[in-house]
Amino acid sequence: MSTIEPDIREETTSHTSQREKDPPMYKVFLHNDDYTTMEFVVEILVTVFGKSLEKATRIMLNIHEKGIGLCGIYTREVAETKVNTVHNLAREQGFPLKSTMEKE
Repeated sequence: MSTIEPDIREETTSHTSQREKDPPMYKVFLHNDDYTTMEFVVEILVTVFGKSLEKATRIMLNIHEKGIGLCGIYTREVAETKVNTVHNLAREQGFPLKSTMEKE
């Protein structure tokens, strides 16, 4: 014998109206100093940040003139990796080049 209970209904809830939030983004900067060569800064911008030579040169001049320059905007993990890579490459070449990140 089976008992049918018509008053019991299963309800499913849908969360399609709630989008997942995008991860927070971080700006990565290079800072000017009196020791790091302009050529090395351009090399970093090309190799670490994937900039064209022309764009890297413009960013480098901005860093030289204003003391700081934006290199890119990334997720936290990518930004941290880029900052660490800059510091490691600069240290290997004997430069005190500083890179920082801040939440967008």
